[in-house]
Amino acid sequence: MTADHGPLVDPADVPEWLRGLVTASGELDSSRFLRMPPPGTDVRDAAVLVLFGEQEVHGPDVLLQLRAGGGGAHSGQVAFPGGAAEPDDDGPVGTALREAVEETGVDPSGVRPLAVLPTLHIPVSGFHVTPVLAHWERPSRVWAVDPAETAAVARAPIRLLTDPANRFLVRHPSGFVGPAFALPGMLVWGFTAGVLTMLLEVAGWERAWDTRDVRDLDAAWQAVGVEA
Repeated sequence: MTADHGPLVDPADVPEWLRGLVTASGELDSSRFLRMPPPGTDVRDAAVLVLFGEQEVHGPDVLLQLRAGGGGAHSGQVAFPGGAAEPDDDGPVGTALREAVEETGVDPSGVRPLAVLPTLHIPVSGFHVTPVLAHWERPSRVWAVDPAETAAVARAPIRLLTDPANRFLVRHPSGFVGPAFALPGMLVWGFTAGVLTMLLEVAGWERAWDTRDVRDLDAAWQAVGVEA
């Protein structure tokens, strides 16, 4: 499942607040994303849906899900809807939409794919993941379709993600240090936080935040009321 990255639509034909993001999707340097797996590593293609919507009360938002616990590589983490590609999928867009329907119940008829981002290799799971940007033109009910996979589904307001008070870096026990976001009952870190950080930056939504604030992962989890 390989695809050139960039817009799938004319940026002038999307809501004004999304135009800069769609335009920038074609200008991103793939080397910023793609990490080559070690030789001999068995990798699988996957895709995630980065679904932006808008509500009257809190403005623009993005759909996130809290994965169920259970000991898997990504259990208990906040993620975009998505998963592994299947043979009948129509490229990364097809994979992202199918997985989003299976995991959150979103009505795909109200979702308009806007752009495909460069692929990122995720070493811990062995996936090549392609993020697909989309606009939620006609929002529908979403929920945790399969509690064994998803604990909760939420529309995270962009204003909370850009609030400097909710941003910091986390240090994993392995030594990895990366961006994180504190949301009510959720800690966003790892792949999802990395993609969100990049999108906020290229869209021009980012606000200055304290990049010297580095917290241990366990402590950060506890601070938002979630057990690591």
